Amino acid sequence: MDTLKVRDAADVEQVVRAALASEQPLEIIGHGSKRMVGQPMATNALLDLSDLNAVMAYEPNELIITVQAGVPLADVLSLIDSKNQQFAFEPMNTAPLLGTPEVGTIGGMIAAGLAGPRRIKAGGARDHLLGAHAVSGFGDSFKAGGKVVKNVTGYDLCKLLAGSWGTLAVMTEVTLKVMPRPESECTLVLRGLDDSTANRAMTAALGSPFDVSGAAHLPNSVLRTSTGFGDLGSSQQSVTLLRLEGIAASVAHRAAALGKVLAPFGAAETVEDAASATIWASVRDIKPFAANGTLGAWPVWRIVCPPASGGALGERLARESGGEVIYDWGGGLIWAALPPGTDAQAVLVRERVDAVGGHATLLRASEDVRRNVDVFHPQPSGLAALGERVRHSFDPKNILNRGRLTRGSAT
Repeated sequence: MDTLKVRDAADVEQVVRAALASEQPLEIIGHGSKRMVGQPMATNALLDLSDLNAVMAYEPNELIITVQAGVPLADVLSLIDSKNQQFAFEPMNTAPLLGTPEVGTIGGMIAAGLAGPRRIKAGGARDHLLGAHAVSGFGDSFKAGGKVVKNVTGYDLCKLLAGSWGTLAVMTEVTLKVMPRPESECTLVLRGLDDSTANRAMTAALGSPFDVSGAAHLPNSVLRTSTGFGDLGSSQQSVTLLRLEGIAASVAHRAAALGKVLAPFGAAETVEDAASATIWASVRDIKPFAANGTLGAWPVWRIVCPPASGGALGERLARESGGEVIYDWGGGLIWAALPPGTDAQAVLVRERVDAVGGHATLLRASEDVRRNVDVFHPQPSGLAALGERVRHSFDPKNILNRGRLTRGSAT
């Protein structure tokens, strides 16, 4: 496979135009940490953005950072952490789940759009993307958005790039909003709740006035073989986790008040600061389903559904499939690791998820399985047609990551 390394946006334009002229599709990569996500693509050319790795500007006082798309995410996180700042949407580190080196890039973070537990409070990656420079499938550079939070001129095209998995344009530079890191955090822990009861407890916490920034539930079966949760799994009971963040005095006051609200569900334990942060990093990266763990050979589904339906849906999937589930976003996000099979139990998953109005993505599976099932949830015909018109307006010849989102479209 030919690897085409580029140094700047002009190189990207040249590569895309050459591919357009020869109708040769391109696979776009930074360091390739997420290549195994999506339908297998039919291409023999890689557009490698790893040399686009400069931090163009960082203005901590203005809460913005501008970087090239190939900058390693870990480097950017280290930089903003040195100024006590963070990406509020908690970008997921997919390396543990996929079993890849921790070399993900900023461009891959935006293209995947996988937000962590704070999504329920802070929004997703697209909500923190202020602007982008990119090259379309026409081989033309364009700029969308800007460097201010309020940008109301024209269409906010950069939001389309978030979660597009590289199928609309090749991002070369992005501007993102950063936020101050909370002074303190505390996690309230409820033990022994079944999935549906935990769902109700999380709903009660999120409906309270105490500004909960994380709500997750791990069944006891998941905790038996998990690492990264400290002493949480020592009693082999399920745990329901509720996070509070802010200045120390506020966190302490809200934790006491929220504990009273949750009293009908049991006495809440508290885990603070560094120990709390470790727990939520494990939830964010789905460490119980890590590729080097007990369930590392099992396919993993990422299911988004109405939060009120999460407990019942997860219980049913686990019971019918023999799999394991983890709940985040107050029940609105379910991670399901299911026993291996030729179709990763796609028929069962899609039937159950469709019944509650959700959607499911097969985030981890072998290439053979991904060839035989729809990795991304099939859309209704009208929505699919709209998405195709949007894609065609950016990339009419289907040059960029051809076939990654839709089975059967790689040729």
